[in-house]
Order: sequence, then C-alpha cells, then structure tokens
Amino acid sequence: MDLREKYETVIGLEVHVELNTKTKAFCGCKNQFGAEPNTFICPVCLGLPGSLPVINEEMVKKAIKIGLALNCEIAEKTKFDRKNYYYPDLPKAYQISQYDNPITKNGFLEIIDENGNKKKIGIIRAHMEEDAGKLLHLTKSGQIGEAEESLVDYNRAGVPLIEIVSKPDIRSPKEAYVYLKTLKSILRYIDVSDCNMEEGSLRCDANISVRKKGETELGVKVEIKNLNSFKNVEKALEYEEMRQMQALENGEKIVQETRLWDAGRDKTFSMRGKEEAHDYRYFPEPDLPPVEISKELIDSIKKEIPELPGEKMQRFITQYSIPVYDATVLT
Repeated sequence: MDLREKYETVIGLEVHVELNTKTKAFCGCKNQFGAEPNTFICPVCLGLPGSLPVINEEMVKKAIKIGLALNCEIAEKTKFDRKNYYYPDLPKAYQISQYDNPITKNGFLEIIDENGNKKKIGIIRAHMEEDAGKLLHLTKSGQIGEAEESLVDYNRAGVPLIEIVSKPDIRSPKEAYVYLKTLKSILRYIDVSDCNMEEGSLRCDANISVRKKGETELGVKVEIKNLNSFKNVEKALEYEEMRQMQALENGEKIVQETRLWDAGRDKTFSMRGKEEAHDYRYFPEPDLPPVEISKELIDSIKKEIPELPGEKMQRFITQYSIPVYDATVLT
C-alpha cells in the first residue's frame, strides 16, 4: 500500500529574498555579491558600540512592492524588532527583523497544481529584516559537524531581506516546487531581486508534517534547512514525508526539530531542536523609529508594477507545465 493514500502531507515554506538595493538595510555599505571577504563592512553592520542604524528607504518601497504583488495587506504603520540569538555569522548577536507588526500580511499566491487547476497558497506575512554573514566550513566530508575550521565573511551582514512565509496550504513536494518557481518568476518580473540561489539571494526553509487523511489537527512539524535549489527542496520534502509516514506506521513519534538536507546522500539528518518565537526574546528595536506608510506612497508603488500578462504569457517548459504568471496573481 502506498502510504500517501493513508497519510496527507502538509507543507509551509519560508523564503528569504535578498533585495537588489544599492546599499545595505541600515547603513551605507555596498550591497554587492562577490567582493573580497570583509570589505563591505562598517561599524553599523558589525554592531560596534555607539553606531546607529538608519532605514534604507528603497528597502521599504521594495517590501511594499512585493506585498502588492502577493495580494497582501500593507500596514499603515510598521516597526522593527530585535531577534536575539548567538551564531558566529551574526556580529551583533541579534538580527533586526519584524515580529508582531510586519509591513505586509494576509496575502496569497495563485499557482497551477499538479492536476492543472488553479490553487491559492496563502501568504501569512512578508516582512523586512537584515541578512546575516556567511560561514564557510572547511570540511572534507561535507558535514558541518565534522568541519576542522570555519571562516566568516560579514559582507552579507546587513543586506536587506524580505522573508515570505506561506500558510501550510501546500500538499505535496511537487506543489512546493511549483510555488517556488511561480514566486521566483514574480519577484524577478517586478525587479526586486535577481533570485539567484547559487549566490544566496533566494533561500528557502521548508516546514513539513504528515497526518492521517481526514484529520484536521496538524502533525508534528519538522523544519528542513540547507536547501540550495528548488529541485533539492522537492527531493528533501519527498524524503522527509516518507520518513515521517513510515515512522508513524511503525508507532514512532515525530520529534519537532530542525533537520539538514544532505544532497550527496539524498537524506535529511537531525541538526537541533526547533526554536519557537519566545526563544528569540523579541523586543522592539530601540534605535529605529516606526515607519508610517501613506496611501499616496502605496499608490505610487502600484504604478511601478508592470501589468502582468494573461493567457498569452509564455509558459515555462517544465515537467509540471506551470505558467510563468497567471492573470489573477495581481488584483
């Protein structure tokens, strides 16, 4: 018996998109990929004592543009928050992000599912934050835990990001792939990011759980990281849904955790217990004022978004025959 006939897969995706602004989110350092390590840095993006951040206006405008393209509500007033955690690529030991009052929320993205039908995937929020630095793990095996040495490049620290969080409306790995392809095409079309996964300007974390068909309560959620291509997102989700289904069939309990995808072995492995929002001790960013967004600003940004073509739009040639865009993506 195919376990997919007995169980249902529930998937939500968190997509991080680096914006193509000229400078970083809160300082004047260049936002540019490929420079010598630790050359585009300053006291602000390194969080040195006495330095103060300043909001990049273009980041705010591009965030609104993304929100409009994803049919989101745009906040009249929004603020920044500090997300506190320690990791070597985070020089301040906190990340400037948004928590309870994001700039956009309650949207949707329309895709074509595996059966050729239109389906709306809900967007919980698309909020602003700054990127962390980049770690390079020197390891022969490819496993982070076996690295003999790690190097850090802070050029990426402070680069403006939009995190797009979907509702758990995705029901298969293939559907996740279609959602990502559709989202990428929209972001590139409205010119907010180059969405180059190889350079890290688009990154994705996946949350997946399984439950018996007919049940309404969600199963225990597992987060998957280290997904560097859309195909790897699909493959990792395929592996993880089967791992969870087989575990439930054997009477085992699913542990809420973060797992890493190993593309060389085509499997996930446990990394750490899954953090919750309270683990980050969010509090309002004291060095940045709230941002008020006028109707006039929103209307002017609407005019910058090109009209999306309808039925005549060229379709991607993929095994799922998904469209680049659909006429109903923007309303």
